[in-house]
Amino acid sequence: MAEFLATRTGRRLAYIKTGGRGPGVVFLGGFMSDMTGTKAVYLEDWAREQGRAFLRFDYSGHGESSGKFADGCIGDWAEDALEAVTQLTEGPQILVGSSMGGWIALLLARRIPERVAGLVGIAAAPDFTEDSMWPGLSEAQQHEITTNGQTQVHNAYDDTPFTLTRRLFEDGRDRLVLRGPLALPFPVRLLQGTADEAVATSVPLRLMDHATCPDMLLTLVKDVDHRFSTPDCLKMISAAIAGISAT
Repeated sequence: MAEFLATRTGRRLAYIKTGGRGPGVVFLGGFMSDMTGTKAVYLEDWAREQGRAFLRFDYSGHGESSGKFADGCIGDWAEDALEAVTQLTEGPQILVGSSMGGWIALLLARRIPERVAGLVGIAAAPDFTEDSMWPGLSEAQQHEITTNGQTQVHNAYDDTPFTLTRRLFEDGRDRLVLRGPLALPFPVRLLQGTADEAVATSVPLRLMDHATCPDMLLTLVKDVDHRFSTPDCLKMISAAIAGISAT
């Protein structure tokens, strides 16, 4: 059963937290995802078996949290994550960011590095609104966003329409992490499938080249797609967390 965190911005964030030893694990979900996904639930079960603290939550406009998805942006969701980490956990945490959650994790690392014990990126998608989403829109959709403030697109997984707003792209340009200094003074593990249709393998390579980090490893997994949620992939995620804990 989810509990709710009232944030300073007036939002209500749904979360599920399990106690245990540190460093705890915080799962940061992807764009339009929620905390009931396969990876989040698997990691909660794994953390419980390990006696490790764990937190999963829904960004505003996602899952059970308050707000509408179309009203949100990267900055809002990063602020949600900041409040979840600072109010619901204690001490350094291992951030596990899936897709957009990888970008959110990097923003948290830049904001509160003292609270980050390590970072695991699963098909991490830093700067995706600028580097892949915007270029992937048609000229007509770009024009509609620029002139009308929004456009409708279809979800690649179930073809349901959703809204992309001018605010999402403008705010995203203010949150880019691959254009300026990015210090990651803790272990980082990046996991990426070569058959990922949403995040190209060039993205984690670019992140590795750009960031200043004393301990960063990238694992490419042949023929695995963006979901990265097969049994073997899930074991790789928990192994990456365990490896960071052992450093």
